[in-house]
Amino acid sequence: MVVFDKPHALTDAPLHYCPGCTHGIIHRLVAEVMDELGIEGKSIGVAPVGCSVMAYNYFGCDMIQAAHGRAPAVATGIKRADPSKVVFTYQGDGDLAAIGTAETVHSAARRENITVIFVNNAIYGMTGGQMAPTTLPGQVTQTSPYGRDVSVAGYPVKVAELLSNVDGAAYIERVAVNNVKNINKAKKAIKKAFQNQIDGKGFSLVEVLSTCPTNWGVTPEKALTWLEENMMPYYPLGVYKDIYAEEETK
Repeated sequence: MVVFDKPHALTDAPLHYCPGCTHGIIHRLVAEVMDELGIEGKSIGVAPVGCSVMAYNYFGCDMIQAAHGRAPAVATGIKRADPSKVVFTYQGDGDLAAIGTAETVHSAARRENITVIFVNNAIYGMTGGQMAPTTLPGQVTQTSPYGRDVSVAGYPVKVAELLSNVDGAAYIERVAVNNVKNINKAKKAIKKAFQNQIDGKGFSLVEVLSTCPTNWGVTPEKALTWLEENMMPYYPLGVYKDIYAEEETK
């Protein structure tokens, strides 16, 4: 009896991520959801620019590489060209919340029937640890060595809160992958975001709080604690918008 196995939708390619990075966990959750929904063969993923730029190596479904920040626009084109496909983007905070902000907001405003997996680790990982749009106030990075000064750099962009105010967004939830309980909740949210698309319910985004031990300058174990103690208070977990659940309670 098989108790635990690798998802079919996850390839055998070794992950390139740093030790302790939780991108691998999130990849697995997406792949497990594709397996459970039976959609690997009709799914098309859009890879970003950033740490997960090589996501096309790890998922068994068809993948397309988008220019930096343009994944939602590319996903929109794919979905409109062939509505029978299940189309998702997998993006980090630099890709989605900086150069790709407009594409994300307007895809939500148009209620494009796509699924967005947004990974927030509060820093630019691939390029060496610079301050990101999601970097916390006071957080030390390569470009904020004395901590993020909000009087100069402004405040972090809270994507879930922002998109929850966009009329076209159907489902927005923030989750984390710092422990088993939260990982299970994250999978449930990702599955719902994909199911929403299958059911034609419109734009769904799941924001996943993730770790970056290398650029945070901590061990993988301490990174999980840092996420819980610092990121989660500033980025509270929960459902920020679910228009169909809201309609059901009326």
